[in-house]
Amino acid sequence: MDHAELSALLTPEGLRLVDALRISSTADAASAVSRLRREGLSPDLVSAVVGQARLRERARAKFGPFADRMLFTRAGLEQATRLAVAARHAGRFRDAGVTRVADLGCGIGGDALGFAGIGLEVLAVDADEITAALAAYNLAPFGAAARVRHGRAEETDLDGVDAVWLDPARRTSGHSETRRIAASDYTPSLEWAFDLAGRMPTGIKLGPAFDRDDLPTDGEAQWISADGSTIELVLWSGALARPGVRRSALVIRGDRAAELTAADDASDVDPRDLGAYLHEPDGAVIRARLIGDVARSLDAGMLAGGTAYMTSDTGRTSAFATTFRVREVLPLKTREIDAALKRAGIGILEIKKRGVDIDPAQFRKKLSLSGSASATLLLTRVGDRRVAVLADRVEDGEGRPGDGAQSSSPA
Repeated sequence: MDHAELSALLTPEGLRLVDALRISSTADAASAVSRLRREGLSPDLVSAVVGQARLRERARAKFGPFADRMLFTRAGLEQATRLAVAARHAGRFRDAGVTRVADLGCGIGGDALGFAGIGLEVLAVDADEITAALAAYNLAPFGAAARVRHGRAEETDLDGVDAVWLDPARRTSGHSETRRIAASDYTPSLEWAFDLAGRMPTGIKLGPAFDRDDLPTDGEAQWISADGSTIELVLWSGALARPGVRRSALVIRGDRAAELTAADDASDVDPRDLGAYLHEPDGAVIRARLIGDVARSLDAGMLAGGTAYMTSDTGRTSAFATTFRVREVLPLKTREIDAALKRAGIGILEIKKRGVDIDPAQFRKKLSLSGSASATLLLTRVGDRRVAVLADRVEDGEGRPGDGAQSSSPA
């Protein structure tokens, strides 16, 4: 989106057209463009409203029905915090006694919506003029409680602010195609961000793969996953960091959440041979290095072979891992795997892999799937052997905390 498209969009006609459009496919978009151009609308207006209608359709996955009255850029939507997670961030600020928050690097306003939605006053700031304009539109229903400014985080006056939420730019600038940049090139710089966190309560949103060696020595590091994807790392300081907690893994699945907390990385558990059950720890647990605590709650050991899989002979489950009941262990050879799938009548197959250099999508093409049964095939190593573990998901443990859970509540 450029300034001409933004100007065309932020008019009564532009907003009316966006609200009237429903686009769920490329064919819908092409049809809408043709119809609107025949009506004599300008190219800038047509491009803006059709683009927004498509983005709103995609945004429902993050913002639900709220997406239908929001405006986006493609990059802004991709980088925005989903609303359920933003609400949890906001809750931590409220619980710490914060009433006024500065959201620096607010993007299209995802986290600011969470803050304003629970009654906090928000000052939202973004260095990109177009993005700040869209954030102002998205936050307009909250009136004076949510102010938006176009400016740089480093130049923002924080007088009167209780705490800061900071989302440094981790990608190149732009509203559509962007690419990741090195941590040394974040804007504002991590040096500035960490210094701010040392002076006032701050939450800093980073990518989940951020180098642990570069983490500050104090505060709390919280890795967050949502519906199986590890989505972010948040560094909490001051009153926003919980006493005695240095590492945490927040696992959100649907409308439920569970959290594992610890004072430090968990100690390891011993490896063992494959048992009756295989457990795959959630990505947030792996990033937080709390696998050992989950393994102990499951009475499990690490699967011999150096992967993150755990194994046990009990059917215990945890919200922090996906559990599979082992059917059969096969050599990692297509012919033998195919024969086993055929014997079991398996036509629906989930393929996962750890510790082996195999593309599951390409591997699937080598198999002849037929039948109505379903199963999971885990391609991995057991000791020094490459194996395929044919298994079934144990559904009862998903979304329900096991003995290792510290808390569980609606997301």
